[in-house]
Amino acid sequence: MGDDKIELFLRAITEFYTTTSTLDTQRPFLMKNTLIRHIVRALVAVFQQSSRTSLELFKIIIPVSILTRLLNESGMIYHIGGWLGPVMELVGLPGSMGVVWATAMLTNLYAAMVVFSSLAPEAHLTVAQVTVLATMMLVAHALPIELRIAQKSGPRFRVMAPLRLVGAFFLGWILCQVYQNTGLLQSANVSLWSQSVTHLGWGEWALGEIRTLFTIFLIITALIVIMKVMNRLKITAALTWILGPVLRLMGMSKNAAPLTIIGMTMGISYGGGLIIQEAKSGRLTPRDIFMSFTVLGLFHSIIEDTLLMIVIGGHVSGILWGRMLFMLLVVFIVVRLFNFIPQDMLKRYFYRQSASSS
Repeated sequence: MGDDKIELFLRAITEFYTTTSTLDTQRPFLMKNTLIRHIVRALVAVFQQSSRTSLELFKIIIPVSILTRLLNESGMIYHIGGWLGPVMELVGLPGSMGVVWATAMLTNLYAAMVVFSSLAPEAHLTVAQVTVLATMMLVAHALPIELRIAQKSGPRFRVMAPLRLVGAFFLGWILCQVYQNTGLLQSANVSLWSQSVTHLGWGEWALGEIRTLFTIFLIITALIVIMKVMNRLKITAALTWILGPVLRLMGMSKNAAPLTIIGMTMGISYGGGLIIQEAKSGRLTPRDIFMSFTVLGLFHSIIEDTLLMIVIGGHVSGILWGRMLFMLLVVFIVVRLFNFIPQDMLKRYFYRQSASSS
């Protein structure tokens, strides 16, 4: 009987050792499978989020781009440019530069640069004049798309449109007065880039737009990944803590910091697309969204767009520092005004309480 107990005990030890050894050999495989599942889930979540965000943007960009193309084909942009002639003279520019600004406002900076390169040689512009024009284009460009993105997020079109148009003109006028009265930047402008105007057929234009949309999707996907990594590493929390005093002066909460920074560096199309999703989720208040688009409307895409304007001859005193100071001044004034305007009036005239229905 004692021998039987000893035999059973030894068999139990052997089975335990065999089971443990099997689990040890399978553990790396199981851990690897678990890691792969987590990665796949994370990638699927990122793809779904970037698809939703991109789709919201595409519903704005595609119809507006077609309308802009029709306006361009009909010659309407040149008519608008002609009407802007007297306005350009008020900021010390030849009337012909109205076509350049009109092209920027209704299409984009790249198209405006092409028009500028065809008109600038006969205009004999100074560095100061090009800086004024470039700064105005940086504040007010791609308006049909960018204003629609803002409207989709909550701020009303009737406020955002005058903010950018009047803001661009007023900033251009201030720079014109500064440069004329101080004698700064009065040397002849030398553009580092020139390109002849070429007419693209509808097929070539459509292919270009498809490439642009695909690029937007890839960039938004990358931004979402970066934001998730920043959140995981607590970088976002540290950034919002550092920028807390500045955000309070701008009338925004800490939740608006990451998306506003993305918009300032990358542009409204990317930052605005993410803000649309945040607006629908309810994580940002209407006031946060309005103040964020006030900042972005006057000061966005500070890397790419600023470099583009440097290429045609713009000086950083206006296209970067002047624009930043003007944005801070406008935001300071808006924040002070909001403190005296009743909330029901703000919701009625400045922004909608919910952007999810638009």
